[in-house]
Amino acid sequence: MARCEYCQLPSAVHPAPFQIDHIIARQHGGITELENLALSCIHCNRFKGPNVAGPDPESGAIVRLFHPRHDRWAEHFRWDGPKLKALTQIGRVTIAVLLINDPEAVAVRKALQDEGIFWA
Repeated sequence: MARCEYCQLPSAVHPAPFQIDHIIARQHGGITELENLALSCIHCNRFKGPNVAGPDPESGAIVRLFHPRHDRWAEHFRWDGPKLKALTQIGRVTIAVLLINDPEAVAVRKALQDEGIFWA
């Protein structure tokens, strides 16, 4: 089953088609080739936009976002029920910039977990 490469939401449970994200936006020199493309749910893609970095909520340092082609998801994130927890600065920044733990997104994941459709 295809999943958002950022929040891991299964595409089959979302009413709208997932989008192809340029990991490094074209406006920042990113090219349209597989190495720079990621499957993204609308929520993650909307908040990621052209961002490649953001402020770490703990230190304030500017840190790059998770890169689905260069980073291993499990090294930066872990699930705690329907909430995504960061294991690294990259994880913290990605969760913050993409608003992955937005209350509505958490509620959707909780409902999907309760139905046995989304597991962490």
